Amino acid sequence: MKLSADLSAFARRLGHEFKQPELLICALTHASLSSPTRPDNQRLEFLGDRVLGLVMAEALLDADSGATEGQLAPRFNALVRRETCAAVARDLGVGEVLKLGRSEMMSGGRRKEALLADAMEAVIAAVYQDAGFAAARKLVLRHWRDRIGTVDPDSRDAKTALQEWAQARGQHPPHYVEIARDGPDHAPRFTIAARLENGEEAQAQAGAKRQAEQAAARALLERLEGAGD
Repeated sequence: MKLSADLSAFARRLGHEFKQPELLICALTHASLSSPTRPDNQRLEFLGDRVLGLVMAEALLDADSGATEGQLAPRFNALVRRETCAAVARDLGVGEVLKLGRSEMMSGGRRKEALLADAMEAVIAAVYQDAGFAAARKLVLRHWRDRIGTVDPDSRDAKTALQEWAQARGQHPPHYVEIARDGPDHAPRFTIAARLENGEEAQAQAGAKRQAEQAAARALLERLEGAGD
């Protein structure tokens, strides 16, 4: 099996020459286009998530020999979370080569964070199955290196930090409310409010609910910390 021109170009950006090109094709095939003769990337995504986790855990231990487990865990979460995987996928142009069904394509699937993140993890697994752990590790470190070097020592995501703020003050965890959804189906904009039981609230907009929730939590945290409470 030979890769198409666009997939060959993607493999070059990735930095891996596939001995089994069918693995890359599978890694980039979404479930909306799968069939009995065309497997999708869900199984590879499951494996790639674990490979990425092991590489990141090793890399963080190597980067900071004095860090405790409590310090390493939030950094690890920041490096393997969906948003980070999707960002790496965008850098590599994964969305341009994703194989999608018509409905998913029409709804903007090439830009969806979840699809990009899952495909990126599936690509990692494809490299692992094609050439082993050393090749997968080399790939991950190449494309995550800058992020490993700049990850915030306190990398709790904003929703977790806001929940901890509330619990430390005897409040229930915050809840998130969708205020509005605007824009076309293929490029929606969500307005989300992060609310605490004491009445404090902040709103934010983003192209995905998860991103809008994080932004709203961050905005509320900044307001609370700015007030000195």
